[in-house]
Amino acid sequence: MLDTLDAAAVRRWCATGLTALKRHQGEIDELNVYPVPDGDTGTNLVLTLTSAQQALAMDLDTLPDSGPTAHGHALRLIAQGALLGARGNSGVILSQILRGFADAAAAVPAVRGRELAAALRGATVAAYTAVARPVEGTLLTVVGAAAAGAERADSDDLPVVARAAARAAAEALARTPEQLPALARAGVVDAGGRGLCVLLDALVEVLTGEVAVRAAPAPRAARPAATVARETGSEEYAYEVQFLLDAPAEAVSAMRRALAALGDSLVVVGDGREPEATWNVHVHVNDVGAAVEAGVAAGRPYRISVTRFADQPEPSPGPAADGRAAVVVATGVGIAGLFAAEGATVVPGNPSTGELLDAVRSTGAARVVVLPNDANTEAVASAAAREAHRYGIKVSVVPTRSPVQALAALAVRDGARRFEDDVIAMAEAAGACRYAEVCHASREALTVAGPCRPGDVLALVEGEVHLIGADLTDTCAAVVDRMLGGGGELVTLLAGVDAPAGLTDAVRAHVARRWPFVEVQAFPGGQPHYPLLVGVE
Repeated sequence: MLDTLDAAAVRRWCATGLTALKRHQGEIDELNVYPVPDGDTGTNLVLTLTSAQQALAMDLDTLPDSGPTAHGHALRLIAQGALLGARGNSGVILSQILRGFADAAAAVPAVRGRELAAALRGATVAAYTAVARPVEGTLLTVVGAAAAGAERADSDDLPVVARAAARAAAEALARTPEQLPALARAGVVDAGGRGLCVLLDALVEVLTGEVAVRAAPAPRAARPAATVARETGSEEYAYEVQFLLDAPAEAVSAMRRALAALGDSLVVVGDGREPEATWNVHVHVNDVGAAVEAGVAAGRPYRISVTRFADQPEPSPGPAADGRAAVVVATGVGIAGLFAAEGATVVPGNPSTGELLDAVRSTGAARVVVLPNDANTEAVASAAAREAHRYGIKVSVVPTRSPVQALAALAVRDGARRFEDDVIAMAEAAGACRYAEVCHASREALTVAGPCRPGDVLALVEGEVHLIGADLTDTCAAVVDRMLGGGGELVTLLAGVDAPAGLTDAVRAHVARRWPFVEVQAFPGGQPHYPLLVGVE
């Protein structure tokens, strides 16, 4: 029995909780009442707590000269890691629960029973504050019940209070179908609440050595597919948008109002740093661009993820025999929106093998094509494809090196063809699309086009520097001329996040004068580092 929650116990709680969530991951996923990426709650909670565990693992057990206690330092590492790695609605709320818990417990010399109750109350307040329109019968209800149960115990005995909190949470979870009609129709309890119960049981196990044995949630009741409802939010919104944001609190307040007017399931949580914090933003909308623009107006959004709900199939025991899907790696909100509109599952840039594998499995398809859009990511995609075979999923990697090649590949996708023939057609379309990138030199170097200095404009074609210029617009026009000199009927322009206003209009006008029979399509790509990406087909 432990009488205080010290730093070692905090670390064991995180590890034990993650193990328990992984053990119950499939069960929690099955509790979802709508098959959307926001609804893969078990998976999202595992990914969120994995990020928290990684933050702990990277710590060198060194405390700052002034600041939190040792246990508070560990709790805040967990909260920060969870915030940066939070996935889906429940993952974002969990990260705020952990932050509220850490804020309340970090400053006290020792966490005993009453301090645990106060920490759970702090977690509840933080969770409710984060959600724009709190709904009872959800994870919020369960964490509130845990705090109330801990307070009713009214004891300094830490194990007694932890048991009371876990028991109250389990009782509240059982009542969630009475509070949400969608849960009652589906014959399930709330998935996020079930995940929190698993974590509270893990805390009891760490403190007492006792493994909680609780009855499994009620089985899913049979019902027609038409009665299925989302885990959160209205069905009128087609996209889930999630991103991290570096911004001051006053700017985030304006962003909350803008996002609340655009959609629902809005959750915005921050790490509490001043004057500029890191925030995790989650919302369901129809206008993806407007949602991200609200983030841009507030600060610097990154790790942007956009998923279209309509692309998520009904869950099944295994992949459908003829189900197909595309997974695309994208850096830039505009690019992500273009791929989502093509029905692809979008993964943020520089993913791990596990993240790509999770994306492949989340499609529910038996045959998946992956478009990596980067030479380094191609190797990661190939590794994910090999792993996917263990789950009975056939994955083919089309070696795209640029988003413009992926757009060309998706344009020729045809579900009426054999999967293998479709992959060949996509690979041919990608290969026929020549690509270029325009950026500014970051250092002095000797290139195949000659020496460059920091600040020079570089135009790279197929990865090699072809032009070095002083003016961005002139260099962009020149590289398009060079590419069209080898033939082409369609030019695609993707403007980067730092592209000056009017850049694509100027290049389009130049092409109209010099190449009157060439079609030009331009989009706001939002990619970093490269003011312009060019594709020629």
